[in-house]
Amino acid sequence: MGKLFDKLPSILPPIKSPSETINDLSRLAKPSSMVSGRVACPASSNGAPDCKLAADKLCQSKGYTEGKSLNADSAEKCSAKVLIPGRQRKPDDCRTDTFVTSALCRN
Repeated sequence: MGKLFDKLPSILPPIKSPSETINDLSRLAKPSSMVSGRVACPASSNGAPDCKLAADKLCQSKGYTEGKSLNADSAEKCSAKVLIPGRQRKPDDCRTDTFVTSALCRN
């Protein structure tokens, strides 16, 4: 068992200290900035939300050229028909909208 522990430093990568990890993250974040807002993700050709386009729009509204979505939010939007008493809810009465709420932006 002792021989195994002697070999561990050569098998495992070195563990970074918290300050080294923070320095690495700082180097990665320097050319970019985090922004907040709310931009709807449009539907792509397959019907899924395109949040990359929404992140780009959010960043462009803040003076940057492109972005990457960090946080998103979804909300169900329904027709007023769902409020009619006794009416059965139909599949096309409501839809789910997705929004980018924060993005990492770059010039």
